[in-house]
Order: sequence, then structure tokens, then C-alpha cells
Amino acid sequence: MLLGMERRQEDTNGEEVTRRWPCHPRCVGLARRELRRALEAWGLTSVEDTALLVLSELLTNAVVHGRVSPGREIETRFQLEAGALRIRVDDACGQWPSTGTRRAEGGRGLALVGALSITWGVSSRVGVGKSVWAVLAVPAGKGEHSGTNAGVTVAAR
Repeated sequence: MLLGMERRQEDTNGEEVTRRWPCHPRCVGLARRELRRALEAWGLTSVEDTALLVLSELLTNAVVHGRVSPGREIETRFQLEAGALRIRVDDACGQWPSTGTRRAEGGRGLALVGALSITWGVSSRVGVGKSVWAVLAVPAGKGEHSGTNAGVTVAAR
């Protein structure tokens, strides 16, 4: 079964890759592959392990807890900024995530995201839902606009 996804690539004062995914567990692996491709194109393979783990935590939360209704997809956005990589996951659920307690069996993903990132947070989206994001440090000299498109093909759905 192929998962339908919309592929867009934008350039906004740096490099940005945006994708829309159906609310399905398989989208986590597909999104990780897209992030890996972008990091390779941007010369940021040194932060790949951390970035992939952060993306996995944020996107898994959206798939498991997002309660996305039909026609409302999850969106991932990877943006290379000055000295940083921003990973953002949007879903249509208005309920904000919370970090688990120390004794809870689950809910430690956001604590892990917090430990691995410079900062992370949640913000409301225009319309419906929320954005959960994390900012990761990148090596000196990286995260500046290079004018390339991360080798991503733009295709319609």
C-alpha cells in the first residue's frame, strides 16, 4: 500500500522541506527518509541521529495522539536556519502534548526532545490544531542559505 503524500519544497531565508502525511504509523519511517535526504543535501549528516530521533518522537505523538480526521493530514517541516535546524510537526488536534511523570510508563518522548534540542515548544496554528517543534544546533558554518533545493523533487499529489 502506498501512502499518498503531498510534496512541497519551499525556500524561505534558508532551506525548507515541507511534507503532508496521512495519519498512519508508516509515515514515521517515510518522514525519517525525507529528513535524512535533506540533511545529506545540506551537509548535516553529523546531526542526523539526533534529528531523526527528535522527528520520530514528534511525529509518533501526532500519529498516536493527534486524532487527525479524514482529509486532515499531518505536516512535517524541516527548516535550516542560521546555526540551527528546526523540525516541526503540525496536526489538526487542538489538545497540546504534555510531558509524562517520572513514574509513567509512557510520555517520556518530549523529555527526550527537550534534552536533545536547544529549545522546543508548542504553538497554535491558524485555523485548527497545533505545531510541535524543536530546534537543534548545527555545526558552525552550517545553517546558512546555500541556494540549493536539498535535491527534493516537487510533485503533485
